[in-house]
Amino acid sequence: MKIIEGEFGCPVSHMFSYVSDEPVASASFGQVYQGRTVDGSLVAIKVQRPDLLPSVLRDIYILRLGLAFIRKIAKRRSNISLYGDELGRGFVGELDYNIEAANATKFMEVHSRYPFMLVPKVLKQLTRKRVLTMEWVAGENPKDLLSLSKGVSEKFTQASDNQKLEAKSRLLDLVNKGVEASLVQLLETGLLHADPHPGNLRYTPEGRVGFLDFGLLCMMERKHQRAMLASIVHIVNGDWASVVYDLTEMDVVPPKTNLRRVTMDLEDALGEVTFEDGIPEIKFSKVLGKIWSVAFKYHFRMPPYYTLVLRSLASLEGLAVAADGTFKTFQAAYPYVVRKLLSENSLETRRLLNQAIFNKRKEFQWQKIDAFLKLASARTNFKYNSEVLPEPDMKSMNVASLVEISDAYSLDRAIATPERALHTANLCVRLLLSKESIVIRRLIMTANAKSLARDLISRDALMFRVLLSKVIADVVYQWMLSATGLKRVMETKIQTPMTTGKNEGHLVLAEEPSTLMVLQAAVKDRRIQLMFTKFVRELREEPVLMIRVSWNVFLISVSSAAVGLHRFLVFFLKEDGARFLDDKVKKMKIWLMEFSKRTANLEIQGIL
Repeated sequence: MKIIEGEFGCPVSHMFSYVSDEPVASASFGQVYQGRTVDGSLVAIKVQRPDLLPSVLRDIYILRLGLAFIRKIAKRRSNISLYGDELGRGFVGELDYNIEAANATKFMEVHSRYPFMLVPKVLKQLTRKRVLTMEWVAGENPKDLLSLSKGVSEKFTQASDNQKLEAKSRLLDLVNKGVEASLVQLLETGLLHADPHPGNLRYTPEGRVGFLDFGLLCMMERKHQRAMLASIVHIVNGDWASVVYDLTEMDVVPPKTNLRRVTMDLEDALGEVTFEDGIPEIKFSKVLGKIWSVAFKYHFRMPPYYTLVLRSLASLEGLAVAADGTFKTFQAAYPYVVRKLLSENSLETRRLLNQAIFNKRKEFQWQKIDAFLKLASARTNFKYNSEVLPEPDMKSMNVASLVEISDAYSLDRAIATPERALHTANLCVRLLLSKESIVIRRLIMTANAKSLARDLISRDALMFRVLLSKVIADVVYQWMLSATGLKRVMETKIQTPMTTGKNEGHLVLAEEPSTLMVLQAAVKDRRIQLMFTKFVRELREEPVLMIRVSWNVFLISVSSAAVGLHRFLVFFLKEDGARFLDDKVKKMKIWLMEFSKRTANLEIQGIL
């Protein structure tokens, strides 16, 4: 209390109506108390311990001496004492809570557009050099969640099995969101939380990740962000030579290092890694250990941002593995990377996407595309509300929108019903027409049209042709409904059930643009016309292939028309269709009767 009064120059009661007698947590250089402001807001008050500066300076001096001794014994070329200097600057900066307040405000502003991340607001009027006041973050500590899920702590020994399962679910949700938050800092904002251990995280009741302790932040260069993104893609692809190049771009591999030897050692260390659905079947900590073994051999440098990211991901994986031994960081992280590649239109991301999807002949690698699509739609990272999301505007639709809408309708792609085929095709075409999908359109324009045509008429693409037939059949079906006037009846009276595997919902046809409307927009779109023209122009160079493609298109069209006609007849002969027909007949009879009466009246009047 003396420190608070000394910093503000007035009694504590003038600023806070309540301050806890005992600290609720310990920080690096201080203790955290719970309190309330005079207006009743619940806050966290961080108070610095007295006389810290001399102790910190002494410890930094001892650390520098120790690092210099280690450098001499290990005969390292790099000056590792610089790490002590960097650490010292950070420690001295942490002694001024005004700097931490500015860091927290900056971190909150930069990451405010990510709703799953929560950064407490700083109360500047109640902050001084040795006192920091922030909003109170109500949430669960990851270690408490782990203890509850395992039932190992005395505090949680009486927990039921259901409580343990719920705690495990919350912990894994926290870890997945923590991994994505790390990637957001790494690849999007470039502003890293420099102390990302589990003690500085909270899982809020709303399912958000709360961040604490902003004494140190690290700002990344754009060059390092690009290299880090590339390294993730290359690790997943098993391209170790490119990984070494990426490490060079990150300033991890020192100049004049024999890159070929580094690549060979890295291949030996990681060459036995197996892949499942395009994801390495290995834990991140194990990959990290193998990279460290190569790093020590070749005297790699470890920039602060690199160490922070690795530490953050490794600690999150440790928490998750303790609760679920099957958890894999790469599986949690790669969907975010894929969505970034599919949505960001930059030279670097397009180059990476081409490397990941095309072979050297610019032919699609369908296995990787299949893995990409699965990963891009993977939403195990987050717990979303099951309510149906609002339909976004077609012009602003992006990959994330497509994924969220697909989740909202809970489409199970394993069950290929006409409704699912229709909805999936509807979303894909709308995505292709959207402004944000320039990357996907460029990807299609880059592809080898002849190879794509061969793939589309191959036996492996049978399911794609079946899906296309169902979509065209639905277009024919909708056109017939519109032409006969039955569509209004269907829109107002009929809902199409869709079984999702776990839940059963209903999709009203009028809730989203019809596939017919979307396809009409696609046909009129100049960009789609350009892609189609390029496709046909390249096919003309091989007449036999052109004939085979045309024959397949003819078969799909005929079968689709037949299926669409069959669906129309089935609907027409049902009760609503029969009632509609009866209404038409009744109206015709009434009209004929009226016509007969009028004719009779005219005859009586002698007009006819």
